[in-house]
Amino acid sequence: MAIASTPRSTLTGAVGIGVAVGVYGVSFGVLAVAGGLSPAQACVMSMLVFTGASQFAFVGVLAGGGGALAAMGPAVMLALRNAAYGLSLTSILPERLRDRALAAHLVIDETTAMARAQDDPDASRRAFLATGVSVWLFWNAGTLAGALAGGGIGDPRALGLDAMFPAAFLALLAPQLRRPGAPVAALTGAIIAVALVPIAPAGVPVIAALAGVVPGVLVARGVRR
Repeated sequence: MAIASTPRSTLTGAVGIGVAVGVYGVSFGVLAVAGGLSPAQACVMSMLVFTGASQFAFVGVLAGGGGALAAMGPAVMLALRNAAYGLSLTSILPERLRDRALAAHLVIDETTAMARAQDDPDASRRAFLATGVSVWLFWNAGTLAGALAGGGIGDPRALGLDAMFPAAFLALLAPQLRRPGAPVAALTGAIIAVALVPIAPAGVPVIAALAGVVPGVLVARGVRR
């Protein structure tokens, strides 16, 4: 079920999400430097990679003593979900190849959720761009602040500030649960991910949770029939 929105409400929501992600970006900057990256390397990664889960996975492997090649494995696996997001956003992305390539850099969890929650293509496109620019700016600002501070400040996760990020994302996903088959897909994916967390490498539970889409689609087809 989509929601109606105005340009002002879309901008307000996009900035709010950006601020929440920016706080998480501070955490990444701190952990990246602690894991062996220089402040410049941490900032360049946030600018070019721009997918938080993959960046945390990469830095986590480095901090654990792994090499760059080993760190690439879980990072790439987590980034694969963005390809699926891109397919779902094809109708609102620019038609020109150059413009589409630039817009593809903004295909992440938050922009997809905001776009899919709107009631028409124009509103979806507006929400996608506003959220993408906001998140990119705040994420990189947070990374810079955390990287410069290094170990001189506490980890925002220890203060519970990282909860702002998943809370904002869950709030965006809530309307999607009204779609046929969505609750089944969400529940199945959650069960799969939780079951694999103790035994699978970082990143694998997230990718495996995509299997929850299968029963969700089957239920949705049955409802439509």
